[in-house]
Amino acid sequence: MPYRNLNLNILAVDDDPKSLEMLEVFLEAEGHKVRKAADGQKALEMINESKPDMVITDAMMPRLNGFELCRRIKEGRHTSLLPVIIVTALDQKEDRIKGINAGCDDFFSKPFDRLELQARVKTLGRLKRSNDDLERTEEVLKTLANSVEARDGTTGDHCQRLIEMGTDFADYLGLDQRDIDTIAKAGILHDIGKIAVPDAVLLKPGRLNDQEWAFIKTHPVEGERLLKPLRTMQNVLPIVRHHHERFDGSGYPDGLAGVEIPYLARVFQFVDIYDALSSSRPYKEAMSDAETLALMQKETRDGLRDPELMKAFAAFITPVEYSSYVL
Repeated sequence: MPYRNLNLNILAVDDDPKSLEMLEVFLEAEGHKVRKAADGQKALEMINESKPDMVITDAMMPRLNGFELCRRIKEGRHTSLLPVIIVTALDQKEDRIKGINAGCDDFFSKPFDRLELQARVKTLGRLKRSNDDLERTEEVLKTLANSVEARDGTTGDHCQRLIEMGTDFADYLGLDQRDIDTIAKAGILHDIGKIAVPDAVLLKPGRLNDQEWAFIKTHPVEGERLLKPLRTMQNVLPIVRHHHERFDGSGYPDGLAGVEIPYLARVFQFVDIYDALSSSRPYKEAMSDAETLALMQKETRDGLRDPELMKAFAAFITPVEYSSYVL
């Protein structure tokens, strides 16, 4: 049976030493390791140091209460998936709502039942282990994507530049944090499908023939196929598959046109194209900002790019010169 012996590292937080002692006894009886903190502020410090698998916190404490502790954990980039159980002596509806709004994964009232506590910890522990497995798989995929970039050897730090410019452009457009994070993931993973393209094609210095170009056109579909099984990758799939579509429908792999192309894929296209044009390669010199934008403007007039996003991107790159930008 999966995760039969979880052996979790649990951080228990309470200003009542007797409650902490009881939690320790109940949880260590199940094979878990328990560390203790007397308030939320100390707990935050310990989370950064020891990286627990779960936090069980009292609601009412000095310095930093359990609701605020939970909120800060859930807002942290590296701790948002950390399970949090809030334990409270209060059983009022507003306190439960406060706990839910803070993002807690479970809560129950004091005095708590030993078997109930152990069962809830086991359930959340299994969820944490599943999330850990997903994170490890994501890291493998990111390593694979970086190896694709290194395999080319001509693009420099293309992916890192896309992450930085992509998140800045997404923020400029007023996108929410979820979409900004999706754009950042796409910066790493958009070309992961090139792992299926033969070296003779990917690294060919000259012009590609029709058969070789057909190989290149498979990489968005291959990238989607690699990432599709992962639940955490669903938001990035439309960018991976459609970042080579064109606004007039002449792109690939599906020939989508206009607003049929997913919005985040259209946003990502601009930073991808801009970086490719404005960066030097062994076979070409880097273009200046003005030259790059002029070429992208021409492509937009020719129907290849989203005209509204082109206006926004030009203003984003050179806000003074292009404050009255027109196609």
